[in-house]
Amino acid sequence: MSGIPHDHYEPSSNGEKWLHSRLPIVGLMYDTLMIPTPKNLNWMWIWGIVLAFCLALQIITGIVLVMHYTPHVDLAFGSIEHIMRNVNGGAMLRYLHMNGASLFFVAVYAHIFRGLYYGSYKAPREITWIIGMLIYLLMMGTAFMGYVLPWGQMSFWGATVITGLFGAIPFIGESIQTWLLGGPAVDNATLNRFFSLHYLLPFVIAGLVIVHIWAFHTTGNNNPTGVEVRRTSKADAEKDTLPFWPYFVIKDLFALAVILVVFFAVVGFMPNYLGHPDNYIEANPLVTPAHIVPEWYFLPFYAILRAFDGDVWVVIAASFLTGGIVDAKFFGVLAMFGAIVVMALVPWLDTSSVRSGRYRPMFKWWFWLFVVNFFVLMWVGAMPAEGIYPYIALIGSTYWFAYFLVILPLLGVLEKPLPQPDTIEDDFKANYGKSSTKEGAPAATPAE
Repeated sequence: MSGIPHDHYEPSSNGEKWLHSRLPIVGLMYDTLMIPTPKNLNWMWIWGIVLAFCLALQIITGIVLVMHYTPHVDLAFGSIEHIMRNVNGGAMLRYLHMNGASLFFVAVYAHIFRGLYYGSYKAPREITWIIGMLIYLLMMGTAFMGYVLPWGQMSFWGATVITGLFGAIPFIGESIQTWLLGGPAVDNATLNRFFSLHYLLPFVIAGLVIVHIWAFHTTGNNNPTGVEVRRTSKADAEKDTLPFWPYFVIKDLFALAVILVVFFAVVGFMPNYLGHPDNYIEANPLVTPAHIVPEWYFLPFYAILRAFDGDVWVVIAASFLTGGIVDAKFFGVLAMFGAIVVMALVPWLDTSSVRSGRYRPMFKWWFWLFVVNFFVLMWVGAMPAEGIYPYIALIGSTYWFAYFLVILPLLGVLEKPLPQPDTIEDDFKANYGKSSTKEGAPAATPAE
């Protein structure tokens, strides 16, 4: 558990002592709930409970839905209609599962951007960040395979396009693609493979979430100042922290309740808003949709994939230097996965000694431009790859890589950070009370 000094569970009754000596599950739960948490956490620290709720929702609704789903190309689309029309509560279950995936990604993107702004990836939390990125990748894979299961037009052609990307890998691409598909094309074997993995991966994600929680319980939570909790003594630690229960649990539950009001409003009144109309038409290998697009949460990376065509100079140079091995299609695949890799490597790319973006004036501008760029890429990813859109996608993709590979390393050298508070207690008192521990000292000017 956390290295922050605090009281640990001590069994009192004979029954508790007997259980604790054989299976310390109560002690584990106590230490988890009572873990010292920086008392200056703001509302951006509520996304963890939303993500936990989404994972539980997806697993529970998925288990019920799979009881009525048939993973066969001739029956899958009809089984979805059966769920919607004939199963008691089937439409609500499907809409909860479908929109739950969107809420999952809203929460995970907010969680990631918060980590990027407040430097939650910096030492000693690099492993926590890497595990989080692995969870994100598994989420993307699970969501993609789940999108194929309804066997609508966009399901079929989305699977055809995305699995076709693996075929672009030199030498081994065709073998990998055939292995993924279970044959030469998207067919029944593909649907069975994706169904099995879609059902399995959420449990793998749940296991990684436990490791993720274990990791940040070991290092302690980050906080808006980026200043670490004092570990010199229990008294100092108590000045910087509050127990997770009841203070932060109640705060998180309140935030979750507000978010769920919006979520259930979407599920109840506009459940198909984020769906694509073509996916309500049964898959037809002979009819290609006019515009193939993935779900909204894949769109930024889909835009990066399409941005690097054969006319881009860096693609031409890569093709020339590799003797044609790296063509435009393969370069796009490398760029799409590379965009996630550079984000995972940010603990080593950010050279600043200051953790929190609150005290980095130059960083703020580049970070918020990065956030805007993310939404621009999302918008472009939904547009046809013609006209001005490929150029916007190329500019956005260039900035994505420049942010991690050029801007963050340079800012660590060029930027002059603002003064940071000495302790979390000082920051807390500057915002919510007197700034000094000395009696009668004047209140500080509120921190930004």
